[in-house]
Amino acid sequence: MVGIYFSGTGNTRHCTQKLLALLDRHGECIALENDDAQQAIRDHDFIIYAYPTQYSNAPIFVRDYIKTHPVLWKGKKIFCLNTMGLFSGDGTGCTARIFEKYGAEILGGLQIRMPDSVCDSKALKKNIAENRRIIREADIKIEQAAEQIKTGKYPQEGLGFISHIKGLLGQRLWFYGKTRHYSDQIKINSDCIGCGLCARDCPMKNMRMEEGKAVAGNHCTMCYRCISHCPKQAITLVGKEIVEQCTYEKYE
Repeated sequence: MVGIYFSGTGNTRHCTQKLLALLDRHGECIALENDDAQQAIRDHDFIIYAYPTQYSNAPIFVRDYIKTHPVLWKGKKIFCLNTMGLFSGDGTGCTARIFEKYGAEILGGLQIRMPDSVCDSKALKKNIAENRRIIREADIKIEQAAEQIKTGKYPQEGLGFISHIKGLLGQRLWFYGKTRHYSDQIKINSDCIGCGLCARDCPMKNMRMEEGKAVAGNHCTMCYRCISHCPKQAITLVGKEIVEQCTYEKYE
């Protein structure tokens, strides 16, 4: 068993690691952007595929990875896991439907609420105590799901027709343009000190350094990793200023 995850601020990484540890103490978690992810997928029949949702959709990088590696999935047993700020609809179904096109068997889905990670928006923001409570509740949900899976009964969250309609009408239909393509909306202000953290950490290699300053390309998958770790809060995406930088470690 292997956990393949995509995580910008650490929420999804934590959930994947916890679920896998409960199901297989020898299991390994690997970031989707890592070079060894493909080989790990080839080597395992049971895969936990995990990611955050964006407007009731999987990040475009997460969807593209499935589509650009079609031969990897034939005959694989996939359990989809997604994290969300408040609402997901069919967040697991968004990848499950793609997987099935390439011959994978979808075992189940789990949708887990975690602290909001959109740093440049006031929506869904909580204080540290409330976010810690959200994580405790998430951990309990993961533990319950693991016990259920051990009996051979997999949670089916986000996979059914009703969930599909909720996700479509609740968010995806109205905001599809935001997740249809990679974004070119990253903004870097004059506070940038050229430390290079964003260029180092960007999973898409969308950030680069030019003349001692960070420069963004047009291939952003909106994971908020660079925005959350910028020491000068100089990077924004959907908003104009940082409300709160968010990482899972902040709430440990």
